[in-house]
Amino acid sequence: MTGGILAHVLVAALGGLLLVAVFTDLKGRTIEHWTVAAIALLAPLYWWTTDYALWPDVAVQIGIAIGVFALFAGVYAIGMMGGGDVKLLAALALWLPIVPLLNMLFIMAIAGGVITLIAWIAHKLRKMNGNIEVPYGVAIAIGGLWVMSEHYFNQFA
Repeated sequence: MTGGILAHVLVAALGGLLLVAVFTDLKGRTIEHWTVAAIALLAPLYWWTTDYALWPDVAVQIGIAIGVFALFAGVYAIGMMGGGDVKLLAALALWLPIVPLLNMLFIMAIAGGVITLIAWIAHKLRKMNGNIEVPYGVAIAIGGLWVMSEHYFNQFA
């Protein structure tokens, strides 16, 4: 990260917004529109502070985000993910180059599996009817926070 203090402040803001997404997803199984919009709208400021060139850096980030949105919109279409989760993933993809994004998706998948298992066990123990509601925004935030923190906590990165 080469953007100085403002880039660090923006990364901290992203972390805070991901935590807000966790809270709202746990509380009401929704991710607020304003949270996703703030994440997406702060990305260009982050690009500016880290000296992303319009071509190819910004274009690549936008392309990655469109690809992530398209892929996970398909997952949404078959009923395996909520719309807020898809939007959160696309907004987060604006911040992450391809390798950190793939790392985030891997961590998200593992966390999502654990969260789904916990939700399934709770569903069975409570003898609830209907589908299991999984707060997948939590898994997305875990993946995003993990990848963001690597720069600060992994001296080998």
